[in-house]
Amino acid sequence: MKYEVLVADDHAIIRDGLRKILADTEDLVVAGEAANGNQVLERVRERDWSLAILDLSMPGRSGIELIKLIKAERSKMPILIFSMHPEEQYAVRAIRAGASGYLSKEEDSDHFLPAIRRVAAGGMFISPKVAELLAADASHGAHTHAHSKLSNREHEVLVRIVKGISLTDIADEFSLSIKTISTHKTHILVKLGLSNQAELIRYAIEHRLLDLDK
Repeated sequence: MKYEVLVADDHAIIRDGLRKILADTEDLVVAGEAANGNQVLERVRERDWSLAILDLSMPGRSGIELIKLIKAERSKMPILIFSMHPEEQYAVRAIRAGASGYLSKEEDSDHFLPAIRRVAAGGMFISPKVAELLAADASHGAHTHAHSKLSNREHEVLVRIVKGISLTDIADEFSLSIKTISTHKTHILVKLGLSNQAELIRYAIEHRLLDLDK
């Protein structure tokens, strides 16, 4: 069986690299590409795919919101997240939203093809680190971090704030009012027990919620 894969990443070099890697296999082929969230949705609406390999940070629709939109269009289509974001930042939320696996771009390359094949065949790819995070999330024990209480939207806003993106630009990206984004920021500070943006940035760094290279 030949699995036809949709690769979604805003970096052409990543898409080219994935195409070349899969071209050397007998059972996997990159049959479609997308460079932003809008293109992803267009490709998903055009046809069904064996698997979508999805980066979380792309122009337009992205992140957890994009996973949910894809699943709304193709509920049974497997999604493998392939991201620079550390597992602590997005893995649990991505799987909750409908992804079948989360693979860091810093993961050992030996795990890459097995992860694709497992997810394409209808299975789940859960690394030991992600398994730990899922177990901790399920337990809701004393070690649950405060940021786990944030909604998906609040989490997206937090990540952008600590990257230095203005509230106006965040509002434009999500097509929301500046007042709504300001309200999200206030809720974030309250839920994390913080007083200002400097404390928020410090919290994000301490808990590895910010990927400084992305």
